[in-house]
Amino acid sequence: MKIHEYQAKELFSKYGVPIPRGGVAFTVDEALAVARSLGTYPVVLKAQIHAGGRGKGGGVKLAKSEEEVKQYAKELIGMRLVTHQTGPEGKIVRKILVEEGLPISQELYFGMLPDRRTGTIAMMASLAGGMDIEEVAAKEPEKIITVYVDPLIGLQPFHTRQLVYGLGLSPDISKIFTSMVSNLYRLFMDYDCSLVEINPLVITSDGRLIALDAKVNFDDNGLFRHKDILAYRDLDEEDPFEVEASKYNLNYIRMDGNVGNMVNGAGLAMATMDLIKLAGAEPANFLDVGGGASAEMVENGFRIILSDPNVKAVLINIFGGILRCDVLAQGIVEAAKKVEVKVPVVIRMEGTNVEKGREILQQSGLNLIVATDLNDAAQKIAAIVKS
Repeated sequence: MKIHEYQAKELFSKYGVPIPRGGVAFTVDEALAVARSLGTYPVVLKAQIHAGGRGKGGGVKLAKSEEEVKQYAKELIGMRLVTHQTGPEGKIVRKILVEEGLPISQELYFGMLPDRRTGTIAMMASLAGGMDIEEVAAKEPEKIITVYVDPLIGLQPFHTRQLVYGLGLSPDISKIFTSMVSNLYRLFMDYDCSLVEINPLVITSDGRLIALDAKVNFDDNGLFRHKDILAYRDLDEEDPFEVEASKYNLNYIRMDGNVGNMVNGAGLAMATMDLIKLAGAEPANFLDVGGGASAEMVENGFRIILSDPNVKAVLINIFGGILRCDVLAQGIVEAAKKVEVKVPVVIRMEGTNVEKGREILQQSGLNLIVATDLNDAAQKIAAIVKS
């Protein structure tokens, strides 16, 4: 789960990480009120959306007067902000963060995330703050210092020393940085985070170390332990199809293609999408109904797929194990009764109760195209969408 910058900074403040003074505003009047409360100019107005690259997209403004605050707030609130992470459709800005401007002396980068390869928490720091860290990693990887922390042992002094020495920080800043890293590590572990990032982390001309930006993502599997974090969820920032799927515990991710997919098992779903692309078509979604799916879950998954106007055909690929083929078939039939099926449906089923499942589908009166195997299914679905 993603949260907004202003929400991430609330968590930073809770854990003693220095942040700029400021507040969130949903209207122009609220933006003016926050700016007045800061009592000094310039102030920075930052669009709050779940995407990076806001500055390059025109979503960050520096206001040097109350008039400019009013002007920029009007421009930002309600605008459709397009960045390299939003795609061409962009995102609507519904709120902005108004913060004090800071006298910046140096910009750094700091981030941490789980490293699946080593089973550790990877901490990264760089002197190339304020830049796209992906670009730095690709072109100048030597500028990124990485330290791996074993979560069973925890953060140790030598970890932060490696980062401090790699960045070449002064003694005074080193003390602040070490404390900040320790606090961020506690935040990361306490809340089952999948990412904590500050870009840029700035050193001011008066010797302060402040998180000018803040990004925090959470592992959805741990959210049941953090009801307070669930309150941060902003459904306006999520795809409506994905929001609907989450109500039924369906693993659904919307994509840009035109072939809807329903598969049981993440690995099989990935293989199915690969075969669709190899056949010359494009998947419209990832949908793993899971091994223990009920007829109701299958019904809702099928309904969500058919609700996507981009879907021109549907491929159902099920290997019946825990999810029996007859349960799948019954779910499809129930969904078809409630949602008009206007697109061709190709189905490939094998496994437990497959004959019973085929019988249910045959007696349903649905116009289904049966595939003999997965490759045959991919070829048939590609031929349909191409035609």
